[in-house]
Amino acid sequence: MSIERRRNWGSRGHLPEDGIVVGSDVELLDLVTRHRREGTEVPPLALTGGDLWRTLGGSPGVERWKGAAGQRLRVDLGAALLDGRLHWFCSHLVARRSWLRGRIWIAANAAHLGAWNIAPRAHPGDGLLDVLDADLPLGQRLSARGRLPSGTHVPHPEVRYTRTRAEQVEFARPTPIWLDGRRIGYAQRLSVRLEEEALLVVI
Repeated sequence: MSIERRRNWGSRGHLPEDGIVVGSDVELLDLVTRHRREGTEVPPLALTGGDLWRTLGGSPGVERWKGAAGQRLRVDLGAALLDGRLHWFCSHLVARRSWLRGRIWIAANAAHLGAWNIAPRAHPGDGLLDVLDADLPLGQRLSARGRLPSGTHVPHPEVRYTRTRAEQVEFARPTPIWLDGRRIGYAQRLSVRLEEEALLVVI
C-alpha cells in the first residue's frame, strides 16, 4: 500500500543480511534491470548516493542503514515501454534533445535530478509518477532553469505538471532518452507506468 495522510511510512531497522549497498542511481538501475530481466526478486538495498537517496532524505556520511536507526522503506519503481522495448527507472526518465531548445518530457519518481529539484511534489512511495512536459521559449527556459534548484520553476502556465500512475506520449521524431542519468538511446513512442512498492530500500 502506498503512503497515505497521517500514516507512518516504513519502519526502523538495519539492512538485512542479504542486502546490497548501492552508491548511485546508475548502479541501482543496473541491479534492478538485471533482476527484472532474469525474473528474480530484487534484494533489499541500502542507498548511499544518487537522486533517489537524496529524495528519501539521505545525508553524506550518514549510514543509519547499518544499525537500528535505519529507515526501511518500500519505494515505487518506474517502468517504460520505449518503442516496444521494456526498461525500468528508479528516479526519473528524461526525454529531450537539449535543455536549451525543443520539447522536454520527464517522468519522475524522485524529486531531485542532480542539483535540481525537478519535480518538487514527487514522492517515491505515493504510487504516482510526476510528469512534466514543456517546450518553452529560450528566455523563459533560462529563467525557469535558474529556479530549478529550489523547485520554484513550477507551477508555470506553459509547463504541464501532472501526477499519474501511467501515461503515454509520442514525439514528432525519435528523441534521446535518459534513464536515471544514463542515455540509453532514442524513442518516438513511449508509455510509462508505476510498479508500486517494488523495492525495499534502507536509508
